[in-house]
Amino acid sequence: MRPDPRLTIITEALRQPLPEVTQADMIYGYSATYFAPDAAQRPTPWGMQVDMLAHLIHTRLYGRPSSTEQASPLAQAEDAKRRRDLGGELDALAAGQASLQNAPWYPLQPGDVVHVSYAAINDVVSAFGETYLIEAGSCDGFLNMRLLARSGDFDPGADLTVADDPDPLFDVWFEAGPHTLTIVRHGHVVHPAGGEGR
Repeated sequence: MRPDPRLTIITEALRQPLPEVTQADMIYGYSATYFAPDAAQRPTPWGMQVDMLAHLIHTRLYGRPSSTEQASPLAQAEDAKRRRDLGGELDALAAGQASLQNAPWYPLQPGDVVHVSYAAINDVVSAFGETYLIEAGSCDGFLNMRLLARSGDFDPGADLTVADDPDPLFDVWFEAGPHTLTIVRHGHVVHPAGGEGR
């Protein structure tokens, strides 16, 4: 699990705002009005752990920080199903479909290259990747997704090869998740893993 990178940046900035300042684990705050002659106007001084203040700032700016890896649309739907949240389950599936079909590069075209990155699973399976070529299928408007290469030394015993499918990326988009996919068209990355493409 990786901490949200925005939270890490905020925490580091608070912990050591300037290179010559010693790193701090606690922050104490005083207002200029603390020294006001009227005691009723003096705010209460405060102290807070740096990581707690960073969390508070992040939550106010961006919402609660994510401490887990991104989840695929199917994993999000399964999580909602476990919570008995039918609306959340349907929303996750609809959002997954919309994110694919509204992508500026969608639909895939013959010649596109799709790379799927798989994260390591503890000490059992090391990280690996698979690269696929999109080709024209035998039916008009249908496509094939053919395995070109697999990196790493893990062999799952199967791959994501698809033949004669109008949308060969649909299953992997939902199951592996868009954050695991890199899509290249005409030598340009149109969908980088974990980010927005062009």
